[in-house]
Amino acid sequence: MQKFIAIGDIHADWEGFWGALRAASCVDGEGLPTLPVRAGLYQVVLIGDLVHPKNLHEYARLTGLLDFDPRDPDHLFLAAREQVKHLERLKTYQEAAPHAVHIILGNHDDAVLNTSYVLGTTGGMVHVEFDPAHGGLHLPLHLSTWIQGFIREIRLAGVQFAHVSPMPAHTYYDDLFYADHSTKRWFRDSPEYVQMAGLTFGVYGHTQLEHGIYIHEDEEGRPDFAMIDALHSREYLELMLDADALNPVQSVRAVPF
Repeated sequence: MQKFIAIGDIHADWEGFWGALRAASCVDGEGLPTLPVRAGLYQVVLIGDLVHPKNLHEYARLTGLLDFDPRDPDHLFLAAREQVKHLERLKTYQEAAPHAVHIILGNHDDAVLNTSYVLGTTGGMVHVEFDPAHGGLHLPLHLSTWIQGFIREIRLAGVQFAHVSPMPAHTYYDDLFYADHSTKRWFRDSPEYVQMAGLTFGVYGHTQLEHGIYIHEDEEGRPDFAMIDALHSREYLELMLDADALNPVQSVRAVPF
């Protein structure tokens, strides 16, 4: 039996992220994995999108500025510097227990490596702090090399962790991905994708829901997937998994912190 602690899209909400790890007893006072994590009894899964605060308010909170201006190179420098500081801290944490701390590549993480895609919000804000062509900075080489090594999914005993959905096409962030509106709607329009993929349970992020973690149930009332982009609601997902059992998912719940 293993406990999986899955944390949704971070988007530079480092206060929320480290708070979730503390609440789950996964990080010690020095910022390193606790004994259950080092022993592999607890498995920590980050579902992707480490970078890029979600809105101007969050950029201002990250940088300490009253009004963040994404067109101001000085503001972009502060946004990049603060994210680099926490990415380095997370890298140290993950490398202390690589068998138990898993990071899935999100499309925002990929966009930092591939700056041909300028991501933004419906309000017109763009994420360019790591894009020199738009006044930002290059992500340091050691961090970009680390991110390049992020996995695209985890599958264990019929359980999948992925950034967007159970669809293989949604693990590669290209022109087709950004033109595909189903990336944000599949869980409501086509929840049967999980069963079609041969999965017992799936854990996904990418789409923030107003009321926090959403746990979907199949026609027989059994949980079959969770959408966990919910740091804004101060929630993470706890999943108890017995890989040798007929039904490997022993329990699943949203945990407030």
